Amino acid sequence: MISFGLGVEDLADTRFALAPLAETVLSLRVLREPGLYALHLPWRRSALARLDPHDTRLLTSLVGRRRALPDFLTPPPATFGPTFEGQLSVARRTPPEVVRRDLQAALVTEPVPDDDAAIGFRDAACDVLQRYWQLTIEPLWPQIRLVLEADMTYRARQLAVGGARLLFADMHPNLRWHDGVLFIAQMIGRHHVAAAGRGLLLMPSVFAHKPAPPVHPEEPPRLTYPSRGVATLWAPAPTPAATALVALLGAPRAALLDLLGEPLPTVELARRLRVTPSAVSQHLRVLYAAGLVTRTRDGRHVLYRRSHLGDQLAASSKPAPGRG
Repeated sequence: MISFGLGVEDLADTRFALAPLAETVLSLRVLREPGLYALHLPWRRSALARLDPHDTRLLTSLVGRRRALPDFLTPPPATFGPTFEGQLSVARRTPPEVVRRDLQAALVTEPVPDDDAAIGFRDAACDVLQRYWQLTIEPLWPQIRLVLEADMTYRARQLAVGGARLLFADMHPNLRWHDGVLFIAQMIGRHHVAAAGRGLLLMPSVFAHKPAPPVHPEEPPRLTYPSRGVATLWAPAPTPAATALVALLGAPRAALLDLLGEPLPTVELARRLRVTPSAVSQHLRVLYAAGLVTRTRDGRHVLYRRSHLGDQLAASSKPAPGRG
């Protein structure tokens, strides 16, 4: 078990960020162990078809014997939305002694004998990750980013409503918050890290199957965790059932109202419904004018959610338990 000791100031400095390099590295587990990630099997088949077999072997060798990943390949984002290239440049500058430390901690390979070998491993890993990103992750990054941003919006609301206890209780069963300490179960490491004013960095991931803190205890507190809404990446657009709600609103608006049980921006709604943002905007204007949805600005997005009236209408259209 790994634990983070978080004081009041650390909780005040808790922030969310996107991590395109960490997302890319986490996806390597899907390549190596497809049985753990049934949702990603369509993506895996497509990725393997694009990759050179030699690159595939090198990529899967970056995953440790117990699925751990070297910390230097998942550097913490310095900003909310760093670029992949910016993060990879940080990894390329990792000192050789840190490379050796991280490879040993993650049980990735046998001990690396010297600095030259560590530098060679680091550079080869970064080169293959650059090719891998361009072929398999970068084309999907806009959709993945929308899923991650929707998750962060939800988590921020949980933190505002119920504090740290509700935030972590709702995030994953392996997380437990008690008396100022965040406990992370089922880890290969066994250590405690005091945040000591460094805050906590939280990063949702569509490829993480459980919470993933840094492997080495010298790293600042940060946590990659499974994002909500992963299934929507590969699922077809929902088809509304022939209900009274569809008859009242029409199929497109009924489908929108069904999705808006959580706050979502126009672009994410368009992605899930496989339609254009302008089409979604037209329907949202009607639903908003009818009092069925609310809207609020969150940074560069306007988030829509069902109003109380919209909740009642959506609930009344669903079949009662044991019927239909």
